[in-house]
Amino acid sequence: MSLLREYAAAQAQPTLAFGADTGPSVRFDEVVAPDGTLRAAWKGMAAAADLTALDLARVDAEIATLLADDGVGYEHAVRGSVPWRLDPLPLVMDAATWARLDVGLAQRAELLGALLGDLYGAQRTLAEGLIPAETVFAHAGFTRPLARTSAAEAHPLILTGTDLGRDATGEWHVLADRVQAPAGLGYALENRRVLSSVLPELYQGAGLHRLEPYFGSVRAALLQAAPAGVTDPRIVVLTPGTYSETAFDQAFLANLLGFPLVQGEDLVVRGGAVWMKPAGFPTNAPHERVDVILRRVDADWCDPLELRAGSRLGVAGLTEAVRRGTVRLVNGLGAGVLENPGLMPFLPALCERLLGEQLRLPSVPTWWCGDPEGRDAVLTALDEDPDSVIVRTIDGRASEFDGADPADLRRRILETPYRYVGQQRLPLSHAPGWAPDESGAIETAIGALPVTLRAFTVRAGGAYRALVGGLATHVGGDPTQAPVTKDVWVLKAAEDDPDQGVAAPSFLPVGRAAPMLSPRAVEDMYWAGRYSERAEDLVRLVLTARSYAEQLDFGSSRDGAATLSALIAALQRLCGHRHDDPTAELRSLLTDADRPGSAAHSLGHLREALEGVRDQLSGDTWRAFAVTDRAAASLRATPRARQIAESAGRMLTGILSLQGVTASMIRDDGWHAIEAGRYLERAVQLCVLLDATVTTTAARRGVDRAVMGGVLLAAESAVTHRRRYRGDLAEAGVLELLIADGENPRSLAFAFARVREHIGSLSASTGSTRPERMIEELEQTLATTDVVALARAEGDRREELDRFLSDTRAQLHQISEAIALLHFSAGPQPQALSALSTTELVGVGP
Repeated sequence: MSLLREYAAAQAQPTLAFGADTGPSVRFDEVVAPDGTLRAAWKGMAAAADLTALDLARVDAEIATLLADDGVGYEHAVRGSVPWRLDPLPLVMDAATWARLDVGLAQRAELLGALLGDLYGAQRTLAEGLIPAETVFAHAGFTRPLARTSAAEAHPLILTGTDLGRDATGEWHVLADRVQAPAGLGYALENRRVLSSVLPELYQGAGLHRLEPYFGSVRAALLQAAPAGVTDPRIVVLTPGTYSETAFDQAFLANLLGFPLVQGEDLVVRGGAVWMKPAGFPTNAPHERVDVILRRVDADWCDPLELRAGSRLGVAGLTEAVRRGTVRLVNGLGAGVLENPGLMPFLPALCERLLGEQLRLPSVPTWWCGDPEGRDAVLTALDEDPDSVIVRTIDGRASEFDGADPADLRRRILETPYRYVGQQRLPLSHAPGWAPDESGAIETAIGALPVTLRAFTVRAGGAYRALVGGLATHVGGDPTQAPVTKDVWVLKAAEDDPDQGVAAPSFLPVGRAAPMLSPRAVEDMYWAGRYSERAEDLVRLVLTARSYAEQLDFGSSRDGAATLSALIAALQRLCGHRHDDPTAELRSLLTDADRPGSAAHSLGHLREALEGVRDQLSGDTWRAFAVTDRAAASLRATPRARQIAESAGRMLTGILSLQGVTASMIRDDGWHAIEAGRYLERAVQLCVLLDATVTTTAARRGVDRAVMGGVLLAAESAVTHRRRYRGDLAEAGVLELLIADGENPRSLAFAFARVREHIGSLSASTGSTRPERMIEELEQTLATTDVVALARAEGDRREELDRFLSDTRAQLHQISEAIALLHFSAGPQPQALSALSTTELVGVGP
């Protein structure tokens, strides 16, 4: 018997318990009707009804793999980055059910947009007493610098998110309005992409609305939001950065829409308008103006001059640019006031006043404690049944007083009643969810779990349009993990209905050049190139050392111990010393992320750099990280020494695949920065390898030859050397190949040429900039170097080689600093006025 049929049989009961002390209460089930039959949306999905526990276990594992391959994460407030979670069973609705919800969502968005325009404009709703002034002016989301008629926008609300839940009768209620910076659209599309991949037959046969066309409407809405007179707007997505809770969602959306992802430090306000900062700012004046900002930064943090002082997430002067109308923010800076639950009791009257309509989509029953009747209702509920009501402040989280003493809540409410609301705790509807217990048993791994739905609307073409679908979430899961989400499938009424009700997708205008990358983005890509090469070279050296260690195990190398010691010395020159045992040391070099220079450390920094420019990258990038992550996990999971080589080989495969990904990038500043960083780091790593291994000669000739062979293997030049020198490991030949051979991609000469080529292609280069002059001088020095003299030993040292390598490394470091100064510098970092001295503030002093 399938799990879904077992679920249906289990739910065909008169009542389902709700809460610990509330007695029996009926919950609405999303799949099963009260008579035990499947609801209309599920009746046609026969394939789903036949899914067994083993089927769902397989699908769940495939989902986890695909999410890891795509690098989908969620920044947990305490644990940091945790994997995104997707339930294998979707939330399914038929067309008739959705149609009623669709109309209510569009009306609510229109109402909130009208209310927002009034609160920052004429404020008639306040003057007429439709809303108590305390609910607005006491809310942290009310942005006073924009509360003036001259700054009011005709349509200030473009995107909305609406959190919904069903009551026991199946009626939808709004739990919260998300308009500050509504998140989740990117996650919703990723959930659909993954679930359609692991359940292809079910997805293709369901006849549901695809999500992709809706994003054409979002793109069109942002284009239409441009200030008056702007026919070809420049649009950016403003993010708090890679440590934002929903960083993936922001980057995914920017990538999908084709708009650059920027941070506050990438923008500047000049002349009352917003501009992209160029490299060399402020010496170089900005020349690329920004017209529309899709913001994912809360309003308080958007402007350190007029809003939250000291914020480094925003742009100084942004509020003034908004007032002047030179830039449009989506949503506007003051939109956060609409997330106020204290407004919910007044929305029915507001809908009649502002739209002349009855409110179609009710809010969860809410009482504002500033009203005597509402306060009495909340206090009575606290006395009689504290679990039946959620008490919160008007600008706090719904969970802020979870577990609080009812007496303490009563005291708080009576002290400042206008600051509090009470909301009825709905018996949220149930949906089947995949939830294996701690033992891993899958026979009983499907249960009835409460669920909420986040819906989205966008104002495009003069009207609000809801996404036919959304992001569902199981409530009450493990708070230390990401929420467990569900894909939302809305079935079409007829097979030929257009997806999302959109007849044709919207496109960006053609003929516009690609947007300029910010200096921060170029810097991230440069360091991505460096960390990628650093990780690759380290892993190659570990593989070489492990190869020699295995030869020692079998007793096949007379001079292997000395050679292995030399190779490990090179590794420790790069990463320091941690273990005396070679096997433990090699394992640490691959897996210890807290060890500077290790493969895990470099890969962590590589991922961090690429997260900052995720909007520029192919999804294949994150599949490469999934390979390296699994290789490292396999090594941690087994004590076998032979696992070192296997995991290192798989890690190398993942790293090399990144080069294939970047090979397909457009040849802009970002790509050139990656390649410049890669080859500069290759030269640095080669200098360290040669310095640690061949600047000192061994007492026995066999050891010297073995070390030379290990160096060639680690530098991926052993095959070339055998073909050219027929296996003769002469020092001069090895150094010629690795230092001066311009046709060997692993030589210093080749690396210098590539660095010169790529930094010369960056937009700020002129042919005579300092980095270009320095690398040209380094090439000239190499061209006049006598490699035979470098190979000559005096006693047990090759002193001339040692000096050459040290000088080269120093010059490469200086070149890197010059590159950063010219191409990555965008002026001083933002600084809070309170951190400046009096003389700095008034501009006097020496």
